[in-house]
Amino acid sequence: MMDRLKSWALPVGVAVVAAGLGAGSITGGLADRDRKNQEAAASQSAAAVPVCEVRDRNSLVPASGALFGVNLNLDAKPLSQYAADLGHKPAVSVSFADFPYTEQERTHLQQAAAQIRADGHVMLLTLEPKQGLAAVTPDVVDALVKDLASINNEGVPVIVRLAHEMNGSWYPWSQQPVEYKKVFTQVADAVHHDAPGSAMMWAPNYAGGYPFAGGQFEAKPGSEDFAALDTDHDGALTMADDPYTPYYPGDEAVDWVGMSLYHWGAKYPWGENELPEANKFAQQLTGTYNGANGDDSLLPDFYGVYGKDHNKPVAIPETAALYNPAIGGAAEVDIKRVWWEQVFSPQTHTQFPNLKMINWFEWDKNEAEVNGRIDWTVTNSPAIRDAFTAALPDWLHYGTGTNCRPAGT
Repeated sequence: MMDRLKSWALPVGVAVVAAGLGAGSITGGLADRDRKNQEAAASQSAAAVPVCEVRDRNSLVPASGALFGVNLNLDAKPLSQYAADLGHKPAVSVSFADFPYTEQERTHLQQAAAQIRADGHVMLLTLEPKQGLAAVTPDVVDALVKDLASINNEGVPVIVRLAHEMNGSWYPWSQQPVEYKKVFTQVADAVHHDAPGSAMMWAPNYAGGYPFAGGQFEAKPGSEDFAALDTDHDGALTMADDPYTPYYPGDEAVDWVGMSLYHWGAKYPWGENELPEANKFAQQLTGTYNGANGDDSLLPDFYGVYGKDHNKPVAIPETAALYNPAIGGAAEVDIKRVWWEQVFSPQTHTQFPNLKMINWFEWDKNEAEVNGRIDWTVTNSPAIRDAFTAALPDWLHYGTGTNCRPAGT
């Protein structure tokens, strides 16, 4: 709005009169009248455009169906191009940042928010405390909340996915349920109080293979965290222990629950091009999948416990199907089609009414697990893109961009 005001010039007729008369009361009167006319027009224009400010986190949850979003490599493809490829503006765009984040990362977040405001709707902000949970000090939390409020005031709601996959053993915040719940609650309290257009997401790792023994950050026997994780009190951490509940910060702190679900393959080792097994997506979400890590049917029903019993909106923050371009096996389009047909099936919609967000992982990148490049994307190949977009069901919701002005302008 301000750029447009700056571009306005003195009307041609007034400029000519002023030039002919020279400086004087008439010129001053015309300029003053024109200035007032411009101010009045600007005021009327601003009043006609709604303010962007987002102040209701509960409004982010659709009454029915699910938000469709993307985890996109913005360095490879801007959000506007992805929206054009998809034929829809995504309702959710995923961003990552260290926590505390640097000034450079803060700038990147602001740039991402600007893209989302134009070509999306909601930012899913994944914060990674790579310096450990102790680095999340009150000052760090205050700075975060101020930034969230600013992004909300510019018309972009934010869902904060804090320290995701905390039940794994590979992150500096892993398997520390006591401190994790304390930090999550502190951040949630601040967000809920001072950034009402933002919400909190609790997102553990899918627990096939839990407790992920041998990881750098696994809980040590004899520690307070080990005792908290030993839910069956047998002195050992096994798949018989609850892989989710010890990390749950409580209903007051959590607005959304999320779990990323991928098709990495039908059997270990990963990296082979294999079709997804029938009903795999639903079975993983409900803890009944008998898969590559052995029998996962001992797992809790994530959707049943947290989506139904705790009555939380459930998100799939990331999903996709593995395709390795370097080897043979099943065809790329077949692998990805079988997976998206499960994710977007009518059964998914009817079986999981509290499933409110699904985000595709749109990256072509090297994966350490396979020591090579994996193409997770569905919009880079025209043939796959056309098949994918044709399969998008009518119960998904998309972004519209924001035709509004930031609060305070």
